Amino acid sequence: MITRVLITNAGRGASNNLIRSLRAGGVSLSILGCHDDQFVLKNSEAERNYLVPPPGHPRRMHALRHILKTESVDLLIPTSDRDVSELCRARHRLRDYLFLPRSATIAACEDKYGLSAFLQARSIPAPLTYPVTSLTRIEAIFRRLGHPSRVWCRIRTGAGAIGAIPVASPAQAESWIAYWRDMRGVPVASFTLSEYLPGRDFGCQSLWKNGQLVLVKTYERLSYLGSGSQPAEVSSVAALAKTVFEPRVVETCAEAIRALDRRASGIFSADLKENAAGVPCITEINAGRFSSATNIFDLTGKHNMAVTYVRLARGEPPEVVGEYDVTEDHYMLRDIDTLPRMFHAEEFFDAVEDARR
Repeated sequence: MITRVLITNAGRGASNNLIRSLRAGGVSLSILGCHDDQFVLKNSEAERNYLVPPPGHPRRMHALRHILKTESVDLLIPTSDRDVSELCRARHRLRDYLFLPRSATIAACEDKYGLSAFLQARSIPAPLTYPVTSLTRIEAIFRRLGHPSRVWCRIRTGAGAIGAIPVASPAQAESWIAYWRDMRGVPVASFTLSEYLPGRDFGCQSLWKNGQLVLVKTYERLSYLGSGSQPAEVSSVAALAKTVFEPRVVETCAEAIRALDRRASGIFSADLKENAAGVPCITEINAGRFSSATNIFDLTGKHNMAVTYVRLARGEPPEVVGEYDVTEDHYMLRDIDTLPRMFHAEEFFDAVEDARR
């Protein structure tokens, strides 16, 4: 039997990457896409695409339900945090089509400050973080952080390192936050200041069903897409990443997700960075959606995580339980206007002549 899935935000990089992963899984799938922007939708790799009202529009849920019914869709998969939140709020109308964490779990992960405080209160590694309630409080926050040489400043919600930058003084933090307030309309209280984490940068994606860890994979970010044009010089979008075996990362993420929800179900994508002592600390968890880098999890190792997600959502028993699936030294390369490419370390110089000598 063919499973029919509808992917939101179709045409964006994250949705197209997920579609590639699903098609690589060797299962019978029919993939549909939807978006509210007809130009973005034109770039979708789904078989059939639907133009729908934008998020928040009163007719959006009606349009989605119409597609789900007329196309006999089995599963609706969100590919952005905004879509996750919206579908979560409409869970009572779309329950049969969703495989999402509980609403409270999603809400707890949306606020990066709240998540950090939650984890720290349970001795789960996370950066020491304080909310910026006003510009006049920034000096006091620097004192509480011990006046380090660098402090991490960022917006407490959203993805892609939005509003994020390292700052070396209260004056720099004040200027940065004031700029976003005056030029971008972001309230001062949307920002946080936290401990700067100088170490290695990891991504961890895990799949759960009724509180049971089914499958988990990890990778390390080695460089960042567009880093030269971003003040932060880092982001969650890696230009070069590699698969790594890091049990500490897995243990920390599993402990955090169990603390958030003893009955966790769905997909969880976590970002971690090492502190000065080399301890991986959780900086954010995206509950309910795949990482935009999901190809590195699906096209390496023994198990395709995207396909496993669909099977679990359809009620099939898991083929694995609690498996940490990693094949080391596989690299993923990403750049603007190119498809992500996967290589093993041994393949990097295939068809390349070294003319440096």
